[in-house]
Amino acid sequence: MNFRMTLPEIFLLETVVWLILWLLNDYMATLLTLIIGAIVLAVLLLALLSEAIERSRVPRRYFYVMGLSVLAPLVAAILYQVLFGGHLSFLPN
Repeated sequence: MNFRMTLPEIFLLETVVWLILWLLNDYMATLLTLIIGAIVLAVLLLALLSEAIERSRVPRRYFYVMGLSVLAPLVAAILYQVLFGGHLSFLPN
């Protein structure tokens, strides 16, 4: 059986995982959102630059999944901020 998730399913799954992390520990989620988001964005930009210089056999789906992996933590962070009024527990009032 060949099970392959669609792009919206991947995005929703990643967003749910990020939201769970945000709900459990917003300090760790803030750090991971910034760090992992920056790393994945850098890898995506390098891959796109490399692809522009010389075509490879990397499927186009890879670039979409990487883009969603940059977008999902940002969407989860924004949703968390909207739901909790922009209050982060580790910042003083």
